[in-house]
Amino acid sequence: MSPFQRVRQIALAIILAWGWKRAAIAMGCGALSVLALAPFNLFPVLFITFPVLVWLIDGAGAGRYGGVPVAALTGYWFGLGYFVPGLYWIGYAFFVDADVFAWLTPFAVLGLPAYLSIFTAIGFALARLLWTKNATRVLALAASLTVSEWLRGHALTGFPWNAFGYALSEPLALAQAASLIGLWGMTFLAVAIFASPATLIDRTPDRRLPWRVPAAAIGLLIVMGIFGAIRLSLHPTTMVAGAKLRLMQPNLQQDAKFNYAAKTEVMKKYLALSDRASGPQSTGVRDATILIWPESAFPFFLTREADAMAQIADLLPKGTVLITGSVRAPDLPRGTPITRAYNSIYVIDHDGSVLAVYDKLHLVPFGEFLPYQSLMEKLGFEQLTRVRGGFIPGTVRHALQVPGAPPALPLICYEAIFPGEVAGRNERPGWIVNLTNDGWFGISTGPYQHLEQSRMRAIELGLPLVRSANTGISAVIDPVGRTVSSLGLGIEGILDTNLPAAIPPTVYARVGDAPAAMLVALAVFLALRRRVSKR
Repeated sequence: MSPFQRVRQIALAIILAWGWKRAAIAMGCGALSVLALAPFNLFPVLFITFPVLVWLIDGAGAGRYGGVPVAALTGYWFGLGYFVPGLYWIGYAFFVDADVFAWLTPFAVLGLPAYLSIFTAIGFALARLLWTKNATRVLALAASLTVSEWLRGHALTGFPWNAFGYALSEPLALAQAASLIGLWGMTFLAVAIFASPATLIDRTPDRRLPWRVPAAAIGLLIVMGIFGAIRLSLHPTTMVAGAKLRLMQPNLQQDAKFNYAAKTEVMKKYLALSDRASGPQSTGVRDATILIWPESAFPFFLTREADAMAQIADLLPKGTVLITGSVRAPDLPRGTPITRAYNSIYVIDHDGSVLAVYDKLHLVPFGEFLPYQSLMEKLGFEQLTRVRGGFIPGTVRHALQVPGAPPALPLICYEAIFPGEVAGRNERPGWIVNLTNDGWFGISTGPYQHLEQSRMRAIELGLPLVRSANTGISAVIDPVGRTVSSLGLGIEGILDTNLPAAIPPTVYARVGDAPAAMLVALAVFLALRRRVSKR
């Protein structure tokens, strides 16, 4: 039996699979596909799993209503297999305050994937509606999953974590295409390229195996790599004159970070670590013009603690500013009970004055707020941060004016997973500052995935990324995605480096998701034309 005949035999068995066998195959493909993401980045595995998805949808045609319900159910099983191992680390957050939240762990670890799998089900159903019997069906799947992934990133508050496009994050040369087409365009290409071997079972009228489709996909992958290599060579890392950064990674445990009784201990650690000498010639914090602390750095409202503000002023030499995360209370008269708060970034001068503030826009459901907050609290529920009343979202994203550096685009925690935050806007910042606290997720794959997705924002926009994380991974990344310097997961330390300079606006920064929309529209047109021509 030739290799092609063997592939056809396997494909036929998958096409004919029904019931629990179909579900098991779909879930297995989902679980294996997680290996394409950080920290593994084994993207070739998708050349196995994605063709299987095509064959499963081929076989769905045996069901009612054109196979759409069967395809949707297949997509749901695939999503469940993909999201459970891809997001298992969410369970760690429920053990930070185990007495209160540990019982919710199974609901979170299975419930969120169960919800997200609805979107892969939608993608498979849309694909079946566009399905053809030739290679165009690969484009139908790529277009449909791109649409469903976009919906996942926008529905309700949106959660585009581990979008399929991130499979092309490594090698770095492949990721450079994001500067043209963004995450959703990368998602389209990832599905189209990796699903292409499914066409090896097709036969053309002259009885030749259509090896040309996967060959074209491999060719496209090579072209992407060449484009990326050229782009990387054209944009060596350069630095902003006079902008010297010091990132502080305290590696605080969550129980101390959110314990008001530990405020003195927390502040002492921050001050001592920030002024630590990084080498024989180091003068501590005086080496830096910009000191950066992570998200929600304090177990208190910073600007309402005069002692803490005074200690910061004593720490900062003249000409040095602090960028720090902190919970911020709404502007209320003294003595007024605080029932809600903002998750914010402050820019603080050497004299302790607040120069700029940004309030987080994309809040984490069940982490920073509860749907129907008042009702849920009356029923005894709390969000993970345990801020009474929950957090309030900010109203507008704006660049932070930072003395001694270009304006900065502020992104707090998982805001960095949302593409296109400034794409197509007139106000272009000079760098991205991302403050986060991934301590919720322990030593797991979660922080690595978060970093990889944050790095994609730098490539999309042509802006350097400066990332300060409580427990790691803190990093300074240049505007094409190269890591200039970093501190690993679970390490206490400081990071001294210069601020990389931005490059000219990318295509994606100028036009946003228009190229991705054009790819999807073209694929839908080709699939529909094929369906109409065969009637």
